[in-house]
Amino acid sequence: MTPVRLPDAEWQHDDGLKRVLAALDDVYGGPRYVGGAVRDTLLGLPVSDVDIATALLPEEVINRLEVAGIKAIPTGIEHGTVTAAVTGKNYEITTLRRDVATDGRRATVAFATDWQEDAARRDFTINALYADPESGEVFDYFDGLSDLETRRLRFIGDAHQRIAEDFLRILRYFRFLARYGGGQIDADAIEACANGAHGLTALSRERIAQELSRILGLKNPVASVDLMIDKGIFTPFLPELSKSAADKLRHLVEREAQFKQPVSLPARFLALLTRDIVAADKVAARLKLSNKMREGFAQRLRAGVPTPANVRAIAYRADIDAARDAVMLYAVDTDAPECLARLEQWDIPTLVIKGGELISMGLPPGPLVAKTLQAIEAAWIQEDFPGAARQRELAVQMVNAVLTELN
Repeated sequence: MTPVRLPDAEWQHDDGLKRVLAALDDVYGGPRYVGGAVRDTLLGLPVSDVDIATALLPEEVINRLEVAGIKAIPTGIEHGTVTAAVTGKNYEITTLRRDVATDGRRATVAFATDWQEDAARRDFTINALYADPESGEVFDYFDGLSDLETRRLRFIGDAHQRIAEDFLRILRYFRFLARYGGGQIDADAIEACANGAHGLTALSRERIAQELSRILGLKNPVASVDLMIDKGIFTPFLPELSKSAADKLRHLVEREAQFKQPVSLPARFLALLTRDIVAADKVAARLKLSNKMREGFAQRLRAGVPTPANVRAIAYRADIDAARDAVMLYAVDTDAPECLARLEQWDIPTLVIKGGELISMGLPPGPLVAKTLQAIEAAWIQEDFPGAARQRELAVQMVNAVLTELN
């Protein structure tokens, strides 16, 4: 059979990468590209990260890189991973391994020199593809090329066992299904994910949140999320998720496509949740999401239902992104286009009137200044943010009204 060869791609011509590969030349058939770079190049997709596999031990990898004048970072040396930093790019280099023991969260590994043994410990067949940098020959030990062609996502070996080794593989399965699936669903894999979902409680909330964010950040994760809900995958960490959550996410994804809007992770999360600020914040706290994300949830939920009349006011109080997300999530279908148009190429303005100017108009210093400023700001927002001249007119009117009342 004629060997499959990796198509030529721009990333393969990087001078720094060539230096790394030259430093790692060995007698075991390596180094080789592995995983995502091989998979995505075969699919004609852009490649952002290049991982390299080698039979050299980590210490030897470090020595060789340093001799070649390449910075070596022992990012995960106990698991055989060294990062080569060269010409502003990082390349992750991992020694061939086999699992000695696993507990559902982490593995104890032993280093190896057998390529198929290393491939056997990887999760999915489409991720266990290797390529020779010189010839481009692709090495496929578990029929991953066939699965890639038919867009079938399949675990290597017994799915139940692979999940028991690391329960995070459940979420990885649905992420890869959303990105690379489309063919026949592997019933054994789905059953194994459903049966192993209880094991997700053993994982840190940070790991779960990171993987969930990756799923929701994909172009269209609806089918995967729907399947996850149906199979009880969310139950251990998001039990409040309703059956209708996938429908709300689908509506958001359809709107994104309709109005050519970018994917927003806060909006994707909120599409799954109820419109309750306290409940959403509890979910964010449970998943240990960032403070920025938690505040983003609150901004979008506080917005209410955006309309053409109030959408700029929402943006002023929060920001443009929050207002746009609120439109995508909550605006009625007939209002959404005009709301988005009112935000397009609109910069949030600044109220130029300050307290000192009100005092110079005769307002006595003190709490009354702040109160009057708030009234001016409210009127300015109501009039759709007019310029400096109108702001001063509003200030004069408000100050005169207050002084009249004081007298």
